[in-house]
Amino acid sequence: MKIQAYAAHQRAGKLEPFEYDLGPLKSDEVEVDVEYCSICHSDLHMLDNEWGITQYPFVPGHEIIGRISAIGNMVDHLQIGQYVGVGWRARSCLICDQCTSGHHNLCLKAEDVIVGRYGGFANKVRCQAVWAFPLSTNIDIKTAGPLFCGGITVFNPIVQNNIKPPNHVAVVGIGGLGHLAIKFLKAWGCEVTAFSSNPEKENEVKQFGAHYFLNSKDPNSLKSSVNRFDMVLVTTNFELDWNSYLNTLRPGGKLHIVGAIPSVKVDVFPLISGEKSIGGSPIGSPATITTMLDFCSRHGITPVTEEFPLSRVNEALAHLKAGKARYRIVLRNDLK
Repeated sequence: MKIQAYAAHQRAGKLEPFEYDLGPLKSDEVEVDVEYCSICHSDLHMLDNEWGITQYPFVPGHEIIGRISAIGNMVDHLQIGQYVGVGWRARSCLICDQCTSGHHNLCLKAEDVIVGRYGGFANKVRCQAVWAFPLSTNIDIKTAGPLFCGGITVFNPIVQNNIKPPNHVAVVGIGGLGHLAIKFLKAWGCEVTAFSSNPEKENEVKQFGAHYFLNSKDPNSLKSSVNRFDMVLVTTNFELDWNSYLNTLRPGGKLHIVGAIPSVKVDVFPLISGEKSIGGSPIGSPATITTMLDFCSRHGITPVTEEFPLSRVNEALAHLKAGKARYRIVLRNDLK
């Protein structure tokens, strides 16, 4: 059976109709009929081969919601017809020290949905069953897609850094990732400060749950925040005044980066004297993703999305590139 999709055949190319055959389903895999797939900035990075790992024809899409249509003979915890979400990861080895300790997301032999594989801008996608996550009935399938990359990317640092109420956390960059980070942190019980270069977002950001809004272009905003935060979560992919953000951390604080920033240069002495640290993280483990979904279900957390039909994918990509997305674009599968 031929899979229907949209693919680019060259770097930064236009997405065009594309067909392919995935062959037999592996015994530990599930096949998902895609109903919705949102667009992540990582799709743009991959489309333009900015990371040097893209293979063409390239089918983007790794924030996928759909129904299981086929199950491998080793899979017994999922059922045909069940709604699931699929994110960045497609497979992990299950036997390395990272997998056996529960850190499947750090598996060195892992495979990703859009790296060397065809992604979710298609009518079907496949993944190892451990990376397909059942959705509860009170999670909206139309808007849930962004949780499976953008959402878990900002939820994971909360867990990994042992953030607790009433810790004070700053979120830098209020876009697809940042708006979800604010919603998570507010529900987590933290005091939340949003840093954005767009002052027009202030009212909306406070509706998301931020207690304070600071203009990141104003040097006085950083000066007024010295020794204030237990964690500064950087979701933007722009270079920042790193030393100034480091100074906003309390002793023992963490500057945690999830945006695709090429490099970070800071003075070492503040790290030593204040026992501060700089780190980053990818998506979370299957256990952390399950926790995030339970947390979203309990607190009614949903991404803010705009919807386009998949047939208008190039228009949707241009909308994202222009910085007009508020705050995540979801593609509705209209392939026949």
